Amino acid sequence: MPRQAQSRRVPPAAVTERGDPDAGRSAPGWRVGLSQQPWSVLAVVSLGGTIGASARYGASLLWPTAPDGFPWTTLVVNVVGCAVIGVFMVVISDVWAAHRLVRPFFGTGVLGGFTTFSTYAVDIQRLVAHGRPGPGLAYLGLTLFAALTAVWSAVWATRRVLAWRQP
Repeated sequence: MPRQAQSRRVPPAAVTERGDPDAGRSAPGWRVGLSQQPWSVLAVVSLGGTIGASARYGASLLWPTAPDGFPWTTLVVNVVGCAVIGVFMVVISDVWAAHRLVRPFFGTGVLGGFTTFSTYAVDIQRLVAHGRPGPGLAYLGLTLFAALTAVWSAVWATRRVLAWRQP
């Protein structure tokens, strides 16, 4: 009977995998365990998230939603955030060689804090709990459709504008 190879367990910190090149590794594009992540990335994501979440909170104060009302504020915030990320990704990938902390700060932090999947889910649950499953289902589909359309449209329009500006 042949002897079977024993599997060797590798500690998580020693496992390498494809990662985000913006996070600044010694070997570009590779990531090692969380304990070796640069604190600068965590700091800029946290700062950006604080700014984005504060802006979303400000929008909810300016345009409050009644407990049984349609969550227009969250819908608009998510669609606007998706459009901005479409523009941002084209600009930093096609036009501007951004500093390695710009994408984590603005894309992950600011826009990640501004847009909100958790409030979207709570809004759907709230509508259903208030006996409004129809608007809840409409909100579910409308947000998904509008957000994806906003990203696609913003990418398309930004590339068109950039192409038009080229000599």
